[in-house]
Amino acid sequence: MSSDNLIQQAADILRTSKNIAVLTGAGVSKESGVPTFRDAMDGLWARFDPQQLATPLAFLQDPKLVWDWYEYRREMVAKAKPNPGHLALAELERRAPSLTIITQNVDDLHEQAGSKNVIHLHGNIARSKCFYNCQGDPTVVDVSKIEYDKAQGPPPCPHCGRWLRPDVVWFGEMLPVDQLDVAKVASISADVMLVIGTSGLVTPAATMPELAKSQGAKIIEVNPDDSMITRIADIKLDGASGEILPRVLEAMGKNA
Repeated sequence: MSSDNLIQQAADILRTSKNIAVLTGAGVSKESGVPTFRDAMDGLWARFDPQQLATPLAFLQDPKLVWDWYEYRREMVAKAKPNPGHLALAELERRAPSLTIITQNVDDLHEQAGSKNVIHLHGNIARSKCFYNCQGDPTVVDVSKIEYDKAQGPPPCPHCGRWLRPDVVWFGEMLPVDQLDVAKVASISADVMLVIGTSGLVTPAATMPELAKSQGAKIIEVNPDDSMITRIADIKLDGASGEILPRVLEAMGKNA
């Protein structure tokens, strides 16, 4: 079947759907120039294994090293702008207000594009919190209001005086329960799920399409490569989200 026909099929499904869930992965942000977790290991960081920098133990052993690594990544994310894929999802939400985006990405590019209903399974790299969550989980702190010596390491928590850390989920940590619960409800309630730019290897995010499928939802995958989701997809659209999603929106308008 031609790509145009598949896109029209996807558009028809989305246009008649009442509850749309979207799962986005690193591929969507990569289109905006945000390196994937491993792609960011270049230059001074090339000699490190990212998994050895993204754990609570690594932070405790060398808080300055881990904080500096995340400051480096924050600088890269701050330069990025939403791409046509992000913008298309924001427009789709305007047409279908029940749409929920479940993202594995730690940037806020969906929000910058105009999406309102976004669930962050892996946290937000722009935010910081107390490592010990001394005022409750999470104890989020605005670092811009803290004066500290960057040469000494992470800024101190203004409540307890101990370290702040990035508000992201590290290896060995549980996902935020509230976000995970809302994501599960959105997946179970969906009659269609768009799965965009994810390998389907990282759980529990990768279980969301399976959950949606088990409740009768159609699965539409947008990815230039095959993934672990491809085998359960009802429609597979080969290509980058910034190329495919605007075409889907256009096709939705043809028969609206």
